[in-house]
Amino acid sequence: MGPVHGPSGATMTEPQVVRSGSVDCRAADAVEQLAQALNPNGLSLVVLFLSPDTDVARLIDEAQRRFAPAQVVGCTSAGEISAAGYVEGEIVAIGFAQSHFQTRTILIEDLDSFDPHSVIERMIRNRNHMAQNTGDWVSDFTFLLVDGLSTKEDTLTSQLSVGLGPVAFFGGSAGDGTNFGKTFVLHGGQAHSNAAILIQVRSRCPIEVFKTDHLIPSQKRMVVTGADPARRVVHEINAEPAAREYARVLGKDPEQLTAFTFAAHPVAVQFGDQHHVRAIQRVADNDELVFFSAIDEGVVLTLAEPEDMVTHLEREMAALSAKRRPEIILACDCILRRLEAQQKQVSQDISRILRDNRVVGFSTYGEQINSMHVNQTLTGVAIYLPDEG
Repeated sequence: MGPVHGPSGATMTEPQVVRSGSVDCRAADAVEQLAQALNPNGLSLVVLFLSPDTDVARLIDEAQRRFAPAQVVGCTSAGEISAAGYVEGEIVAIGFAQSHFQTRTILIEDLDSFDPHSVIERMIRNRNHMAQNTGDWVSDFTFLLVDGLSTKEDTLTSQLSVGLGPVAFFGGSAGDGTNFGKTFVLHGGQAHSNAAILIQVRSRCPIEVFKTDHLIPSQKRMVVTGADPARRVVHEINAEPAAREYARVLGKDPEQLTAFTFAAHPVAVQFGDQHHVRAIQRVADNDELVFFSAIDEGVVLTLAEPEDMVTHLEREMAALSAKRRPEIILACDCILRRLEAQQKQVSQDISRILRDNRVVGFSTYGEQINSMHVNQTLTGVAIYLPDEG
């Protein structure tokens, strides 16, 4: 059964294997509305995606107490995806029932100095413990939420991949709308910066972890000839000031580069036979370009041309429903995809597709898939009801 309206405008999903709800982030009783929509009895985990306009510290403390003993995790967003599609100024909640999901969470508090070996050991212990308790369950996935302004996602994702074993992995970087000021991840009733949360899930439900983008590499290439990898800053492209050379290749005025330009004209790097987007965040001083992910001198950037967003998303969602329809799709969708949809005036069409396919989640400052941190990509997990027969 699809989404139905819950109390006070919140929404929820039936049957009660995975429950989702959304509410205005400014509502004084936001947590109580979400609790009524999700019905917290029997939940093992609640995931929250918060508009940056939320009183984050108050909300997460109240939510952890209200949903206990379920663990509550989440992050701030660059926009939310609710049962209505693309929304802003809301809190989106997803609840996972104990009857079908076992979960473990690991808070990584300091991304500058954490010990990856101890985190990997905990990942392996958690995975083994859940497998012992649920030997006949069919699926596992690992979900990462990480500070989207930490600039540590590339290193973190690569390091954690060692502990994944055969388990599929995806995630998203917390956002702050289009402000790029401060982002938070939520764990233990508190909001954390320069931190990440690793969520390990074992389920009776079949799942499919996926990655997709609508970008096709062109024949236009540029070489990074000056960069500061630690800050994700490119000084020079083709031995010219980076922003001016990027604009020249596009045939654009360098004084008119905006987030919409970067969304419409991304660059990608090639790894084997696959391309991965390296999205530009903004123009900095001295015509430098600040990227959303790792960049280094000598990297060849290929200008990517977008396929029609609506046609592409319809096709990708249809593939996830080819055998049967997902009960829910938990998605991490790059902020640049949302901006591109706005620029091309197809936001309503994208929202319709997301709504019709039961997609909930958030817009991100970056996405993770397996051992990679990527941009301008949609990553997520489709969750299907088990065949009880």
